[in-house]
Amino acid sequence: MRTIQVATGLALTALLAAGCSEGDPDADGAAGEEESVAEPTSSPSVTAATFLPPGEGAGAVTYDEEAVPEGATADVQVRTGEEATQVEVTVTGLEADRDFGAHVHTEPCGDDPDDSGPHYQDELDPEADEDNPSVDPEYANPDNEVWLDFTTDGGGNADVSATVPWEFREGDAQSVVLHEEHTATHHGEAGQAGDRLACVTVEF
Repeated sequence: MRTIQVATGLALTALLAAGCSEGDPDADGAAGEEESVAEPTSSPSVTAATFLPPGEGAGAVTYDEEAVPEGATADVQVRTGEEATQVEVTVTGLEADRDFGAHVHTEPCGDDPDDSGPHYQDELDPEADEDNPSVDPEYANPDNEVWLDFTTDGGGNADVSATVPWEFREGDAQSVVLHEEHTATHHGEAGQAGDRLACVTVEF
C-alpha cells in the first residue's frame, strides 16, 4: 500500500511540473473533470528545518541521535487543491540504509516524543482516545491518514510523498513524526510504527 501511495504522489508531482495534461479528454469531458479533482493546484507550503535535541529547537526535534543525528534536515512541502492534498518530505543526514515510518500528527513537536499527539485522521476513529490510539485498519490506513514511510539511501537521504483525496481541517494537523519502522497494516496494530525518533512542526 505504501508503494502505491508514493507512486501516486510522484505521478502527481509530475503533473504539477507539467502544468496540465497532454491527453485529450473524452467526448463528455470526463478526463478533464478527473484532473481538476485529483491535481492540487495551489503553491506549496514549505517547511525546512534542522533537527536539534529536545530543548534546543522547536521546529524539528530528534529523540534518537543515532537514527536522526543532530544537524540532519527535513523539508516538508504541502500542496492542496480541490478535494486533494499532497505532502512531500525530503530528509538528509539520517542513519543510512534503514527503514523509517512517518505520519502526519495532530500536535506540534515538543521535548517529549508523545507531545505530537496521535495521527491525523480525515474520519476520526470513534473508538480511539488520547490513551488508546487508533489501530483499526478501517481508520488507520493510508487513505484516511497520511503515511510517508521511506528507506534512506547510503547517504542517509530520502524523498517520499503521499496524496490523499481530502484536505486538512484547519489547525488539526501540526507535525510530521518519524518512527523506527515501516507502518503496520493488520488489525490491532494498524498505523503503528514503533518509537517516535524525531518530529518536525509543520504549518499545514
